Amino acid sequence: MPMWRVTAFIGENIIVFETRFEGLWMNCYRQADIRMQCKVYDSLLALPPDLQAARGLMCCALALGGIGLLIAMVGLQCTSCIQNNDRAKRMVLIIAGILILMACLCVLIPVSWTGHVIIRDFYNPLVIDAQRRELGEALYIGWVSSAFFFAGGCMFLCCSLQSEDKVSERYVYSRNSDYVTYPPQPLQPQRLVLLPQQQQQQPQFQPMLSRYPSTNSYSYPSTYPSVRSGVAYL
Repeated sequence: MPMWRVTAFIGENIIVFETRFEGLWMNCYRQADIRMQCKVYDSLLALPPDLQAARGLMCCALALGGIGLLIAMVGLQCTSCIQNNDRAKRMVLIIAGILILMACLCVLIPVSWTGHVIIRDFYNPLVIDAQRRELGEALYIGWVSSAFFFAGGCMFLCCSLQSEDKVSERYVYSRNSDYVTYPPQPLQPQRLVLLPQQQQQQPQFQPMLSRYPSTNSYSYPSTYPSVRSGVAYL
């Protein structure tokens, strides 16, 4: 997009015959009722310093942004590239966020530098009106792109910090804990007391099984002299 610098039309009695655009790789001009014609710069060393720096930095921004997005796809939770390793995914997201922030700087520096040079030359009284330029559309697109790069880098860094907090809240259970087993104790017989039948039916005691031997025995005296109480064992 060659619209980094656009011809400034200033003055009262000026007639517009040609509009000139200057970009990173070529300059273009458009006349009335004629299509835009562009031409690549003849010499790289003849370019101004801000334009030379803008070329290199924009290429670096494109490379860093693409690599950062590819690395971020590996570190997302919805991908299965790195499974069962939250720490590795966290580190991948941090690296991707840093690369995208570096791409933001590589876009912001040349765009702001070129804008500063244009504004400085526009208000310079030593520069003639025909050499003055205005801010082109590419500069505004560059500022918006740097803002998106900054938001994307911060988002990946915040996602990595949020996943770290989730990992710290987990509890680790050890599977190698020692289990103590107790053997079951055998059932011990319990002494059972049989009581004679009386006029009023006494509550009958049901036999009970216990794991421990009973040391106490219970007997009730009989009201009949000829009947004795018997003791039976299970």
